Amino acid sequence: MPVDPVELTRALIRCRSVTPHEGGALELLQQVLEDLGFVVRRMRFAEAGTPDVENLYARMGTQAPNFCFAGHTDVVPPGPESEWTNDPFAGVELDGVVYGRGAADMKGAIAAFVSAAARVAANGGVPGSVSLLLTGDEEGPAINGTRKVLDALEEDGERLDACITGEPTNPNTLGEMVKIGRRGSLNAVLRVSGVQGHVGYPHLADNPVHRLMAMLSAVTAAPLDEGTEHFQPSSLQVTSVDVGNGAHNVIPGEAHARLNIRFNNLHSGESLERWLRQTLDGAAEGGEYELNVHVTGESFLTPPGLLTDLVGDAVERELGTRPSLSTSGGTSDSRFIKDFCPVLDFGLVGATMHKSNEQARVADIHALSRIYEAVLRGYFEQA
Repeated sequence: MPVDPVELTRALIRCRSVTPHEGGALELLQQVLEDLGFVVRRMRFAEAGTPDVENLYARMGTQAPNFCFAGHTDVVPPGPESEWTNDPFAGVELDGVVYGRGAADMKGAIAAFVSAAARVAANGGVPGSVSLLLTGDEEGPAINGTRKVLDALEEDGERLDACITGEPTNPNTLGEMVKIGRRGSLNAVLRVSGVQGHVGYPHLADNPVHRLMAMLSAVTAAPLDEGTEHFQPSSLQVTSVDVGNGAHNVIPGEAHARLNIRFNNLHSGESLERWLRQTLDGAAEGGEYELNVHVTGESFLTPPGLLTDLVGDAVERELGTRPSLSTSGGTSDSRFIKDFCPVLDFGLVGATMHKSNEQARVADIHALSRIYEAVLRGYFEQA
């Protein structure tokens, strides 16, 4: 059964799947995929302190290799609807453009892949399996989504051999960029303790702000590295410094700061936490502090090879341009998938993602679907 990727994109946009709500998007995809011959599993995961999340895994075929498309149906809130030209959940198509929350990030890419898989199935299928791993937790805490699905699949003996994640990787034009890796991300909260007192009697107090400033200066004094062949330099940014002191004549008893480190593959979350603690210990000069670290994802790199060549060749044939291989930008669920199989990110143009009037060109959705189809066929020809 043929699937129109533009009409499926519009139908998915009409599903109000704002994180963590399923909004009917996975239900719609389950119906479409089952009609195509996929075996669909719905997985719901929960963890204390986080919202329950619906996920979907669908597979067509039982033999190896298994080529997977990963994505998310959840979207960020639309913000003030008065800033939108049309209802953000109407899926309006106007003058060759589809508008709506999720058009670019990333319901259009999901629809493009489903359409590609439908054409492959209608023309004899592949000597292996095609699967989709879709979550409703990518825009949220990413706790009850992709990584738990992957763990459940591994427990069941399910193997993924290659994967494309449909994130909108192209800055301005379809075919510009493929993401072959992502920087890791480390968040840290630093709390420095002191002794509150009157500013006129500083010898009776211990000012934590002065110590905090020295500690922040120590961790920002020099670059973490100079980058690598495929990664830009790692970056430590102080994102917040707070004291909560409204009085001019009071030395506060506590001060805290927030840090984020986006790091390349010269580091790991563990090595950076160790470096932070050693550096802060030296600058604290015996003063009390507390450091809480949370690593939301490790850096990873899929070296150029079969998967990057397949995407690059398909893009070049379809669009006449060769995409650059990049590791720039934020994180994606590929940070979990990379532990299971080679993975890269390639989707639509991301210029309007998370913005008012988010959009995707009709021509781009169709072209992306043809690119995905070419990648599928090329992969199984060479596998």
